[in-house]
Amino acid sequence: MKSLLIKDTTVSERAQIVREALGADGDCEGIDLSDMYDDYIYGLKELADINREFSEKHAGAVVEGELTKPSGCALH
Repeated sequence: MKSLLIKDTTVSERAQIVREALGADGDCEGIDLSDMYDDYIYGLKELADINREFSEKHAGAVVEGELTKPSGCALH
């Protein structure tokens, strides 16, 4: 597998990586996730950093009883 690091990819390759990762529907409960990855696409932040920041921000956000409800996210 080819490296996904900014230094090893072009802008167009990074855009394709994000499109493929998000699939056809990049929405998660009304949030356009493709916007979340703009910093990666334009070479400002690595994917791992963006994903870590998102996880840190939203860790513990699931409330008891919501585990059985579909999240509406289309991440693959």
